[in-house]
Amino acid sequence: MTGLDAATFGAQHWGREPRLVRGADPDAFRDLLDLDGVDELLSRRGLRTPFLRLARNGALVDSSSFTGPGGVGAEIGDQVRDDKVAPLFAEGTTVVLQALHRTWPTVIDFATLLAEELGHPVQANAYVTPPSSRGFSAHYDVHDVFVLQLAGSKRWTVHAPVHPDPLRDQPWNAHANAVAARARDDAPVIETVLAPGDVMYLPRGWLHAATALGEVSAHLTVGVHVVTRFALVEALTALVAHDEELRASLPLGIDVADPGQLAPHLDAVRSALAGALERVTAEDVAHRVRGRVWTGGRPEPVRPVALAAFIEDLAAGDGVRRRTGLRHRLVRRGEHVVLDLPDRQITLPAATEAAVRALASGDTHAMGSLPGMDEADQLVLVRRLLREGVLVPATHS
Repeated sequence: MTGLDAATFGAQHWGREPRLVRGADPDAFRDLLDLDGVDELLSRRGLRTPFLRLARNGALVDSSSFTGPGGVGAEIGDQVRDDKVAPLFAEGTTVVLQALHRTWPTVIDFATLLAEELGHPVQANAYVTPPSSRGFSAHYDVHDVFVLQLAGSKRWTVHAPVHPDPLRDQPWNAHANAVAARARDDAPVIETVLAPGDVMYLPRGWLHAATALGEVSAHLTVGVHVVTRFALVEALTALVAHDEELRASLPLGIDVADPGQLAPHLDAVRSALAGALERVTAEDVAHRVRGRVWTGGRPEPVRPVALAAFIEDLAAGDGVRRRTGLRHRLVRRGEHVVLDLPDRQITLPAATEAAVRALASGDTHAMGSLPGMDEADQLVLVRRLLREGVLVPATHS
């Protein structure tokens, strides 16, 4: 696949306009998911709602029509019934496999690596459409998407936004009339057929609809939950709550529906807010905003049984590396270094700083080669970081 120079894409397309790239290899994404994998997910993986949705004629199908009890040893009421999905699919219903970044190994690895490279949380859904069928009418997403065509072909129409750069709480159905009118009356910006190996990028807000052609079509939608400037606004709003003047009560008996009564208090708040905002530091905002990214996805999976054996037998020469996708920050505090993680902090002696920085880089390091520590101390440090889920064996995948 050509035409995806990262710097050019970032400068010209990211968050601005769609990008279509034709694939040179129709099997380029077969290692992520193919139709046999779809059948396995539907029939042998014990999926439950909401990991599967079905859609027809632009509307979702009630889950009770394709789920049922799991049987002996799995007494749950909403397990996917493959024998119920099959006739619905044959009748033209689209299958939506939700959150494959949590259920399908190759997509888990792909999404984890992509999220680390992009710096924004990533999800992945697959859409499998019967021949000549449309699953959803024109709509927009509140996150950016990369569409990867896996199998078959699908005709896409893309229209310019009616509500540019929507936030998470500004879904397309809040502008349903404008969306329908744009799709009906305006010429599309893109009208094309995606074939296996093709990729299309759509920033949030761009209208799109897709129809399968004369065969089963499947594509993977990689959703990027972009962190927006409004996230900084939200962080600032939360942080100025520390300001006592901004927490003061309005007068007894005030009619907040009366603009005249409210106006002087609004002016006072604006003045106080300007001063409070000046006192908020970039460090404060970064600490607040990072939680959205750091907890927005899961890092690389850990194999508990294999990891326990590796820790037990750890010796000089064994390779270790940081888990892909593990968000972290290492800071020096007096006689200690603190490794900030999404859910906790690990405090270590200052003497470990060079070694921890090397390990946190993501590169593979052999036991015995870490800077600033002898071999015995390296074993203690690495064993701890393995148990804490910071490191994995270098052969882990």
